[in-house]
Amino acid sequence: MHIDIPAGSDFTLANLPFGIFSTAGTSPRAGIAIGESILDLAALASTGCFDFDASVLSRPVLNDFIALGKPVTNGARAQVRSWVQEGPSPIRPEHLVPMQEARLHLPIRIGDYTDFYSSIEHATNVGRMFRDPDNALLPNWRHLPVGYHGRASSIVVSGEPIRRPCGQLLPQDVQTPVFQPTERLDFELEMAFVIGRDSKLGTPVPVAEAEDYIFGLALFNDWSARDIQKWEYVPLGPFLGKSFASSMAPWIVPLEALQPFRLPGPVQQPRPLEYLRDPDSYRSPANYDVALTAAINDRIVSRSNTRHLYWSMPQQIAHHTSNGCNLRVGDLMASGTISGPDAGSYGSLLELTQNGTTGKFLQDGDTVTLSAHAGEGAARVGFGQVSGRIEPAQ
Repeated sequence: MHIDIPAGSDFTLANLPFGIFSTAGTSPRAGIAIGESILDLAALASTGCFDFDASVLSRPVLNDFIALGKPVTNGARAQVRSWVQEGPSPIRPEHLVPMQEARLHLPIRIGDYTDFYSSIEHATNVGRMFRDPDNALLPNWRHLPVGYHGRASSIVVSGEPIRRPCGQLLPQDVQTPVFQPTERLDFELEMAFVIGRDSKLGTPVPVAEAEDYIFGLALFNDWSARDIQKWEYVPLGPFLGKSFASSMAPWIVPLEALQPFRLPGPVQQPRPLEYLRDPDSYRSPANYDVALTAAINDRIVSRSNTRHLYWSMPQQIAHHTSNGCNLRVGDLMASGTISGPDAGSYGSLLELTQNGTTGKFLQDGDTVTLSAHAGEGAARVGFGQVSGRIEPAQ
């Protein structure tokens, strides 16, 4: 069956990302984005066209489908592509839902969420502002992927409003902290990846096998209250300045769709310890060439790229599990802010405004929209958007 895909669409046949959607009077279920339509996988499965337990496609999250493994999930994508391109096809017009008629939901049940700090440009910029301009990186930064365990319960799907958080902070030139709404609300331009396979408690995942545990990637915005964060993050790190909200895009792009856009990671010096490296290379495992954009009220403020990540996703997984911590299907891991080498590619207002000295942080009513894609034309693999509008504090 032919499906029209407009020029410039994020959702080409090279992509076929998975998500969860519903329409008026119906329950959330699995779908694939194609052009300006959603292929209703649950309805399609009722024709008996799939050779796996397709009841998982009628569930309100993708976890059980993902847990069937990559032979099944990749196989389903391959079947859909062949049906659209070649036929004969079980796809009928009633299996296609116009995107504008659908409500998109958080695509997975998130068990655990970890946020990393894997952009050397971002870490350096922050270190120059808050520590030492000549010695910005902490001593351990080049030796391991720094991260923290975040709050899964406050991750929302794109489009959900973001309430300005209140918290304890220390205003400038004041000796005693106050409790009030944040005055330095920020976005973070990030890419998240979804764990697609359980690992065993006590057993590390080798860096060479880590990609087998990645189902796919999704755009991510880890909202941050910088003044709350600054007051509380010493000595134990991020807490209430981060946990009030994060936004996830509704579409998960399978890792396999990004293989044409692989490129070598950066040369890492000093050479990482053996569990974090390919023994035959000084470079990190592969990165991906994915262009990133951040806009505030439709005005583009940053253009970055995932190629700037110093620590790769396989290295993040290898370090995360190196102490025996186990992974579970549906766990979410985010890259941390992805900044490039110049001011136009900084991935947060903290950097773009030099901590507020050259501009404002987010105001009530502002809408932040992140977008991303790799490739162009029929080979374009896009991530859609993740957006959120700031609402006043309660």
